[in-house]
Amino acid sequence: MSEHDWARRQEEHARKQFEQFQREQEAQQRRAEQKAIRQLSKEDVIRLFEEHERRWARLASLDALSWHSFPWPMLKQPTDPEQLTYIEIQAYVLSPHHPGGKTSKERIKDYLRKWHPDRFETKVLPKVREDDREKVQEGAGTVARHLNKLLSSLSSSAENGLFG
Repeated sequence: MSEHDWARRQEEHARKQFEQFQREQEAQQRRAEQKAIRQLSKEDVIRLFEEHERRWARLASLDALSWHSFPWPMLKQPTDPEQLTYIEIQAYVLSPHHPGGKTSKERIKDYLRKWHPDRFETKVLPKVREDDREKVQEGAGTVARHLNKLLSSLSSSAENGLFG
């Protein structure tokens, strides 16, 4: 076997392994999403979305905010930035029970407008109590990064025909 053939086979083998790894990761994500959603009833999830909208609307009128003031985009309230995982945020944002009739991409963009550091750090972060400010800033940055990754993933999947 020539060196070129050997290199080509190695490259093909590596590509197949990577594709298998990606399929396994996607399956694991789907299982985690379903598990997160199964723990709450449809009505519970709808009520959670409604409560989060009310909390976002109230934020503007409050003078002092803390970590617990924020409706973090998760099905269960996180206690620190480490709990703001990609899979949990994805399950929340892409929930089939999300109200409003918007597409997944529109929802992600709406959340990005709320959590994007340029807006968040100028309009919201100054209202956060000093002792919670760093934690909230880290959490908001984490949410924004996960939302950007989710938007990118959704766009890539759409380009490859995986989403309608």
